[in-house]
Amino acid sequence: MAGSQRILVWDGALRLFHWSLVLLVAAMWWTAENGVMDWHRRTGMILVGLLTFRFVWGLIGSQTARFGSWRIGPSALLGYFKALRSGVHKPSFGHNPAGTLSVIAILVALCVQVGTGLFAVDVDGLESGPLARLVSFEAGRQAAEIHEISFNILLALIGLHLAAIVTYLFFFKDNLVRPMVTGRRDSADFSAGDTLSDSKLSWVRLAIALAAALAAMWAVLNIGG
Repeated sequence: MAGSQRILVWDGALRLFHWSLVLLVAAMWWTAENGVMDWHRRTGMILVGLLTFRFVWGLIGSQTARFGSWRIGPSALLGYFKALRSGVHKPSFGHNPAGTLSVIAILVALCVQVGTGLFAVDVDGLESGPLARLVSFEAGRQAAEIHEISFNILLALIGLHLAAIVTYLFFFKDNLVRPMVTGRRDSADFSAGDTLSDSKLSWVRLAIALAAALAAMWAVLNIGG
C-alpha cells in the first residue's frame, strides 16, 4: 500500500527464542527416537534455560513480549472469535487472542515435558533425568510416563498451531511467519497508536534474562549432582 511503512512488532530476542524452540523441539524428538540420550539430556537442559529466559522476558521484555500485553479475557476472546466467524480478521499488534491461547498451551506443555524429563527414569533404571535421584524409582517412572504423554500432547498443539498459520494465510491472506522472521509488519494493518515503543533491545534487561536462564541451568545441574 502506497505510503505505508513496516513497523517493528516482535523484538529480536523473542524471535530468537521462537526459532530456537522450533529447532530444540525437533532435536528433542530426534534424540529420543534414536536413543541418543546424552544429547537428549543436553537438549533438555538448553530448554530449561530457554523457557526460563522466556518467562523472565515475558516480565521485563518489550511490549509485545510481555505477558501483560496478552488479551485473553472473555470479552476479547468472544469478540475475536465472533469476528472470525463472520469472516472478519484484523491483524493484532502482537498475539491475537487465539494465538495467545495457542502460545499458553504450548508453553504449559513444554514446561510439563521438560519438568517431567528432569525426574524421569527408564524401566531399567539405566537412563534418567538430572534430578531423578531426588525422587523414588516409582515417582521417576510416573514422570517418564507423563513425559511421553505430554510430548504427544505437545505435538498435537504444534499441529494445531501450524494449521492455524495455514488457515490465516489462505483464508485471511495474513502471513504470520514472515513477521516472526523479520519482526516487522505493514503499519497499515494497525491503528496509528500501535508502535513498539521499546523496540530497541535493552542490554540490561537482556542480560538479566540471560543470567536467569544460566542460573536455572546451573541450579538443575548442581542439584542433580
